[in-house]
Amino acid sequence: MNKIGIIGGSGLDDAPFFKNEQKIEIKTPFGKPSSIIKEGEIQDQKVITLARHGRKHNIIPSNVNYRANIWALKELGCRYILATTAVGSLREKIKPGHIVLPNQFIDFTKNRKVTFFNEDKVIHTPMAEPFSKEITKILSDVADSLGIKTHKNKTVITIEGPRFSTKAESHMFRSWGADIINMSSCPEVALANEIGLHYVSIAMSTDYDCWKEDEETVSWELIQKIMKDNSGNVLNIIQKAIPIIKDIDIV
Repeated sequence: MNKIGIIGGSGLDDAPFFKNEQKIEIKTPFGKPSSIIKEGEIQDQKVITLARHGRKHNIIPSNVNYRANIWALKELGCRYILATTAVGSLREKIKPGHIVLPNQFIDFTKNRKVTFFNEDKVIHTPMAEPFSKEITKILSDVADSLGIKTHKNKTVITIEGPRFSTKAESHMFRSWGADIINMSSCPEVALANEIGLHYVSIAMSTDYDCWKEDEETVSWELIQKIMKDNSGNVLNIIQKAIPIIKDIDIV
C-alpha cells in the first residue's frame, strides 16, 4: 500500500481521525528530518506526518532540512505528499481564511539546498507542472463539497524569510503574476518532484502581506490567529480526500 505523507499538519496530531499512531526516528544521507515522524491511519490509509518547522515550531524557514524531510518520506514508503502551509494573499479575491491550491511556483529563495543531485551526478528534472493535477482536483472537489472557499490554478512565490516583505517587494511579486506568498514551498516541491513523489500544497491564506493599504500589515500574531480559526477546514479537506487519493494510481 502506498503511504500518504503530510507535511506541516498543524493540529493533525490531535485530530480524532488520526488512529494507531506510532513514532519513527529515521536518519537520511542528508541528516535528520525536522521532527520525529509519526505514522498512523486516516480512514484505513497509512499516513506519515512530519512537522516542517519542528513539533515546537522552532526551526526558521531557511534552516529547515528540506532534503532530509522529503528523503525520509520517500524512504518510509510515501508516494503522495500533501503539504500544508500558511500563505499571504497577493490578490484581493483571495481573502484571509480561504484555501488555495497552487499549480505553479516562483522560487525567490537564496540560501537553500535545492537538489539531491549536486555531487556525484547532475539531474535536470522537468518542472513545468510541479503540483499534481490529479490530487489537486480531488482536493478542490472535496473542498467544494464541504462548502469551503477554495482557489486553484494559482502561483505561489517563496521568499527566504524569516522577515516579511517590504511594500516594494510585495508589489513586485504581484507584478510578476504571483497570487500567494510563503517561506516554505521551495525547495520542498522541487525536491519531491526530483525523486518522483506526487506533491500538492494546501495553502491557507492568513493575511494580505503588506501591499493592501486598507488591511492590517502581516504579523506572526495575525497569522497564528487566522490559522487557529480556520485550520479545521484544512483538516476536514484532508480527512475527506484521503480515501479518494488512496484509490488512485498516478503514473
